[in-house]
Formats: sequence, structure tokens, C-alpha cells
Amino acid sequence: MSTFNPQKPSVKIIPPATKVQPLIGRKYTLTHSDTTGQLFSSIGYDYDFAAIDQKMRDEVLAEWKRDVRGFFYLAGKVRVDGKDKNKSASKVRFNIFRKEMDTALKGIIYSDQPFFAAYPLLLDAPIYIYFDSIFPEYNQVFYFGTVMKYLT
Repeated sequence: MSTFNPQKPSVKIIPPATKVQPLIGRKYTLTHSDTTGQLFSSIGYDYDFAAIDQKMRDEVLAEWKRDVRGFFYLAGKVRVDGKDKNKSASKVRFNIFRKEMDTALKGIIYSDQPFFAAYPLLLDAPIYIYFDSIFPEYNQVFYFGTVMKYLT
């Protein structure tokens, strides 16, 4: 994935979602092709599980949420462990996700520009990504800045 090409994202909006609805609960499923480097972003009320490669499980899932104070944030999740739950493999996947997350987030944010034009207050919303692992050193939440960082 490494470098983001604005021409690469393929965007699919899954009805009844639209370019600007919903806000709360808007979900993103980002996948990619290792062969072409193309990013595939699905936007909807639910995650696009049909788009996920069940063997690789290298997707990024994200959703708009509101905290207890009413502030919006983008909460994401990646699956660090493979099916075999091998610590060495999890370490490799963890490092790859960390390295490639900026590109993945650019793909998600760039693919939903009409949404951000309709809700400019979200440009300052924080992004948190949960790295899900059975191994404590890889089971972490990271702050990845705000939406605005990924539009420039």
C-alpha cells in the first residue's frame, strides 16, 4: 500500500447510506489489492464483510461515534493476529499495519469527501485505531491525528 494515489480508491456506497448519511454509525470497510495496490472503500450502515479476504484479514474497519461529551471521533479496528495466533506473525502484521495506517486512513477519508464537505466540523475529529490481538504488546489503541491530516 505505502504511497497513496488519489486515483486508486474505488468507492462503493451501500444503500440506504448516501454521500452524506448516516453520520453516527457511518461505517467504512477498506481493503486493497496486493497485486495492483488499488484501495477499495465501502461506506454504509454496516461493514462490507463480502469485500473482506477471509484468508488475509488485512482490512481496516472504521465507524463514526460520539463520546460521552457529544464529540465525534472515528473509531477503527484492525485484526493483528492471523488464524494460527502465531506471535511472530502477529508482530509482522502489527508492524505492517502501523506502517501502512496513514495510507489506509487517507484512502478512507479521501473516498468520503462529499461527506466531509457536508460536515466540516468532522475535519477536527480525532481518529483512534484499535489493534486487536491476543498478545498484550500488540493489543493497543493508537491515536492517528485528525481527519484534516489525511486530506492534505
